Amino acid sequence: MSANFVRRPRRRAALGALVATGALLLTACGDQTDDAGSGGGDGGGDGGASQEAGADAPLFDLLPEDIQQAGVIKVGSDIAYAPIEFYDENDEIAGIDPDIAAALGEVLGVEFQFENGTFDGLILGMNNGRHDVIMSAMTDTAERQQGVSEDAEGGADFVNYFQAGSAILVASGNPEGIQSLDDLCGLAVAAQQGTANEAVIEAQQESCDEPIEPIINEVDTETITALQSGRAAAAITDFPVALYNEREAGGGELFEVVGEQIDAAPYGIAVNKEDTQLRDALQAAVQQIIDDGTYAEILAEWDAEAGAIEEATVNAGQ
Repeated sequence: MSANFVRRPRRRAALGALVATGALLLTACGDQTDDAGSGGGDGGGDGGASQEAGADAPLFDLLPEDIQQAGVIKVGSDIAYAPIEFYDENDEIAGIDPDIAAALGEVLGVEFQFENGTFDGLILGMNNGRHDVIMSAMTDTAERQQGVSEDAEGGADFVNYFQAGSAILVASGNPEGIQSLDDLCGLAVAAQQGTANEAVIEAQQESCDEPIEPIINEVDTETITALQSGRAAAAITDFPVALYNEREAGGGELFEVVGEQIDAAPYGIAVNKEDTQLRDALQAAVQQIIDDGTYAEILAEWDAEAGAIEEATVNAGQ
């Protein structure tokens, strides 16, 4: 499958059909190894031809020379996180991040090629040279910037492009009567490993007399499955992901979001701390698509306007 993206209209009806049969079991399209879903095509090696093709883009000259020559930015991503990034019914990569990446590619004159990987290994893979950047609904935190957290060996700089927090997702009808984090004490609660959502559970444990039973999964689709199967009473996932499941899974009959959004923080495109030229080019590109209206159009297509930002910042996470 080629992962060289061209922006195209959203296929709402098709996406609805994809999830109408149950939870968002999107991993059926590929496993979570680093090689699954890797882009094919001819995006990465025609040298001067790629450079000539992109040279007319308004921000092409801001890119490092090696990226200009390659004509490709390799993107590490955990592609199982609808509506942020996921495989659609045609086994193509879809979502907010791929659409934003395609728009960035238009103003930079290069293609963004997504490569599937396990979330908590993405920064290490980038710092080892496997990926140029990461776009994977990754929350920008001071710990990840500094490489302190376990999923961020070597650290990273973050170009901020969206904002979201965590949410509590429960079965339709809310059988446990959950309304807040305090109501999770004594219950089984699912989340994805290495994420801010796992950290929410860990932090809440300190306030519980009866501990939470954490069900920690390698990919978020397993978190949703744990909730649907009844193994978990609740799932902690990113707010836009929770809303998408509430609206789409089982025709909107399976899940509901309860309580308020928790600890909203910026998502960032992660870049190796030594690649400051690429970081600055991406920041300029994000600001360009914000200013020209493309960014707002993409978020509207995914009903994700609540996460919009007005300024592309760097390392705004705390």
